[in-house]
Amino acid sequence: MKKLDNFLINKCKNEGGILGLHVRSSTSGTSLYNYFASARLQPASNLKILTAVAALRKLGPDYTFQTGIYYDGEIENKCCHGNIYLVGKGDPTLQLKDYMQFAASIKQQGIRHILGDFILDDSWYDDIRWSEDLIWKDQQFAYGAEVSALTIVPDSDYDTNAIKLTIEPETNNQPPTVDIFPHAEGISITNEAITVEEADEEELIVKRINDENHFLISGKIGIKEGKQEVYMAIKDIDNYIAKTIRHIFKSTGIVLEGQIKRGKIKTEAECIYRQSSLPLSSILIPFMKLSNNGIGEMLTKELGRIMYDDGSWESGIAAVKENLAPYRINLDTIQLKDGSGISAANFIPAEELTQLLFEIQEENWFPVFLKSLPVAGEEDKMVGGTLRKRMKGLDVQAKTGTIEGTSTLSGYLTNVNGERLIFSILFNHLLDEDKGKELEDELITVLTEIENWV
Repeated sequence: MKKLDNFLINKCKNEGGILGLHVRSSTSGTSLYNYFASARLQPASNLKILTAVAALRKLGPDYTFQTGIYYDGEIENKCCHGNIYLVGKGDPTLQLKDYMQFAASIKQQGIRHILGDFILDDSWYDDIRWSEDLIWKDQQFAYGAEVSALTIVPDSDYDTNAIKLTIEPETNNQPPTVDIFPHAEGISITNEAITVEEADEEELIVKRINDENHFLISGKIGIKEGKQEVYMAIKDIDNYIAKTIRHIFKSTGIVLEGQIKRGKIKTEAECIYRQSSLPLSSILIPFMKLSNNGIGEMLTKELGRIMYDDGSWESGIAAVKENLAPYRINLDTIQLKDGSGISAANFIPAEELTQLLFEIQEENWFPVFLKSLPVAGEEDKMVGGTLRKRMKGLDVQAKTGTIEGTSTLSGYLTNVNGERLIFSILFNHLLDEDKGKELEDELITVLTEIENWV
């Protein structure tokens, strides 16, 4: 215990930040160590723990999100004398192949010609695309992308409403090549980057320009380091999805006479195809392990829609709190502003996080939650997640968190005695978040070495 005291006094205080630390037994729930654990601090992505728990409690691990194709009017001689509707209900996993399947389902009905419009119905959630505290400059990056009930993702990391730029070095002093996924319709690139022998990852810079889908690539990319994959947010996601559909229709021989536009389905429309997402248990893997913000915000709105028939952040946050109430945490000392933790106005004490992590161990879905947490030192991205290069050799399953000035880590560890402990480490007011990660790793090592907490 003295080693822990000394570490906090000599190392953590010297960094000039604020630390909230709490440790408790996973079997009895007894508080073992308290260092400003009742102080409300920014949790960053540790807040995703609350969102995941609320979603599992209300929706259940088998819950799926539905997307459907509908039509009105008559189908005659391969012609739809009316509109086709694509109705999205919050599936955060829709890829280009799914949109191709939507088109295929229309052809399977014998439709080759649509006389009306193709309507995108994303009214399952409200029209507010960003949480109120999102910093405006973060809107260009995948972690700050628009939130909508109808989405598209570039790959199975499920970064919602984002594109993936695969940037590969060429020969020295030449611009790198750039590939765009899921497609380049409506996307423009200015490539001012050059290839060099060696370059740090941070030397390659990608920005979205002037609030449009125009991206500037500058800086350097190293031949030795190889390709980089950069995820950037799409502006006006409904327009991008419309371009996706128009491109697919053209390639598959479906003629659309009308427009592709947003709207609401008519009550008399009939369903011709319905698709279910992966179950929530699978969606939680990229959400928690890769700290996927888009999924967090969609889960929050989904909870609002299911509980209060209102797919908004306000209702979603209320739903999260209602589902946390049974776990004997003090909701009066917690402030929630979103479902991902990106807001600097989210506040929660470390002791409330450990209390929640203790209480949920009795839930039948707890193994699903535990499996979703990053595992220290496991190289597989969908196992180790954000901890895959950290604390190798230690038995740690925990959620990471990072926003500017904040670094956090909360979860479960096994000490040298084989005792399972629950911990929460919340560093705030740091000048360097990477230093926070180093301190967390050292602190976890100290915690695992303590044999007697008395």
